[in-house]
Amino acid sequence: MKFTLASVLGAFAFTAAMQSAQAADVTLRLHQLLPAQAAIPAKGLVPWAEKIEKESGGRIKIQHFPAMQLGGKPPDLYDQAKDGVVDVIWTVLGYTPGRFPKTEAFELPFMSGSAEASSKAFMEYVQKNAMDEFKDVKLIAVHTHGPGLFHSKDPINKLEDLKGMKVRGGSRVINIMLEQLGATPVGMPVPAVGEALSKGVIAATTIPWEVVPSLKVQQIVKNHTGFSGEKGLYTQTFTVAMNKASYDKLPADLKKIIDANSGIEVAGKLGKVMDDADKLGLSLAQKAGNNIVTLDAAETARWQRAANGVRAVWFKEVGDKGMDGPRLAAEAEALIDKYSKK
Repeated sequence: MKFTLASVLGAFAFTAAMQSAQAADVTLRLHQLLPAQAAIPAKGLVPWAEKIEKESGGRIKIQHFPAMQLGGKPPDLYDQAKDGVVDVIWTVLGYTPGRFPKTEAFELPFMSGSAEASSKAFMEYVQKNAMDEFKDVKLIAVHTHGPGLFHSKDPINKLEDLKGMKVRGGSRVINIMLEQLGATPVGMPVPAVGEALSKGVIAATTIPWEVVPSLKVQQIVKNHTGFSGEKGLYTQTFTVAMNKASYDKLPADLKKIIDANSGIEVAGKLGKVMDDADKLGLSLAQKAGNNIVTLDAAETARWQRAANGVRAVWFKEVGDKGMDGPRLAAEAEALIDKYSKK
């Protein structure tokens, strides 16, 4: 069989054309702070991206860059989306203190429990009350983690055990709470927690069970203290956000796909990932034979009373900015109650 130069070139041209036809129309870069194997990336963000790719028939491709691979530090992520350094981010809202004052209602002590219910509530709350805080991005979803607790080198069996203890706090509101409870708050992003515990920079950390596996916290500390009832001591809030220009330049049919993969349903799915991962983190601590404490109802009530002052501080702060803190907190509680009953 003979091949002419023309036939060979024609074959190359056909192959190139086929590859071009199959190539994505749009490639979006998703940047976030956790390692790829952590729960939210592996069970939340990657399935979300794959769903969009499938529904777009491959016209949208989402490249995932975990663990700050594209540079910067975790507090930079929101601005990376806003400024178009990347196309999509997942981050912790509390890493940029004071930027999202209305969303902080969900961080108040003993506000929420189940991450799935709280995340749906949080999404509806933001849509009703705080979209102005996300005006610089295309908001995909917000969500929360499950009940917050302590992981410590020394046991925490009562409120007094926290006095003077250096404890990592993940947000401005959580740090205010730690201070009011008698601890010495030390702010840092979650990727730094493992090393800080190992080196004795902190004696305890506030993270949900969900984070324990990726940081191997159950190997670093042997004490874990939670609270009676369905609600945790604290909550952190998160967002998936997209650069506005990256969204605006999409054709209408691809915008619809992004829109269909945004909102309360997505928030709930991300919350469920957190709830499921909490079970895994707890099981690892149990397998390690660690000391797992659930404070009884009477001791939990003492912590609730001690933490009440956080609300007064927050009410005054947001009130000085012209916001009705009591109304926002009441609405957050009502929405959490609404979705918890579903």
